[in-house]
Amino acid sequence: MSQALDRRGLWMAAGAFVLWGVMPLYWHLLAAVPALQIVLHRVVWGALLVAGWLFWQRGRGWLRQTLARPRVAAMLAASGCLIAFNWGLYIWAVNSGHVIETSLGYFVNPLLNVVIGVAVLRERLNRVQWASVAIAAGGVLWLTFNYGSFPWIALSLAASFALYGLIRRQAAVDAIPGLGVESLFLLPAALVALTWLEASGQGGFFGHWPLAVDALLVAGGALTALPLIGFAYGVRRIPFVLVGLLQYIAPTLQLLIGVFFFNEPFGSDRAIGFAIIWAALALFMADGLARARRRAARGG
Repeated sequence: MSQALDRRGLWMAAGAFVLWGVMPLYWHLLAAVPALQIVLHRVVWGALLVAGWLFWQRGRGWLRQTLARPRVAAMLAASGCLIAFNWGLYIWAVNSGHVIETSLGYFVNPLLNVVIGVAVLRERLNRVQWASVAIAAGGVLWLTFNYGSFPWIALSLAASFALYGLIRRQAAVDAIPGLGVESLFLLPAALVALTWLEASGQGGFFGHWPLAVDALLVAGGALTALPLIGFAYGVRRIPFVLVGLLQYIAPTLQLLIGVFFFNEPFGSDRAIGFAIIWAALALFMADGLARARRRAARGG
């Protein structure tokens, strides 16, 4: 069956990217809560939701199978730490007025994946792909020297998510069980940290914020799991080139929210830097689409 005709897969993948794109609005509702506590709650409720669903659907077999392979278990522990760092930096950046820079990180991420593919996986790039990477690097340098500061938030988000993707690519485990194991690795540390914060009077569990805020903290677990599940469902059912195109929904929405909702500055210097990076992405995606059409024409 042709992947391109699977509309459910298309809508699931697109929905995941839309949810990731509008997430700044959700985290803004929790601006009164320190970013660390938001991440800790996100870990706890996400772990309970994902692991609970897996235990209900599959029993304990999915966990035993993964933990029986020490190398895979260690890789998932590392990827869990990376995604927790990514979440924490992202939430802090959103609630500190850096939504536009977070969007830049997810625009840069696909090209950074290419660099990692060359450096780590020994993949080869054609001339157009090398040109895309060089143009994007020029955009980052422009932002650094003309906007007045190194875009460390964007590059840290891109690097942590790219490394997360590399580890998950090499760990032989399905997406949802992998997320469940990652979550369970992080769960004890999150519970200890929340307990310590509660005991020290800094707020940890519930009762320190209005009831609506407590409910949003719990719902953050679902918002952690649902887009990942939707992405995992869609990526198996539609062409990977289409997944690459859909990926830009999220940072585009984040950029629009940063400019029009949060009223963050987006002057000409920043616009030029973004335009250079968008040009690199357009070149990269055009090359990918052209190669996909050539493969299809050859019947491959």
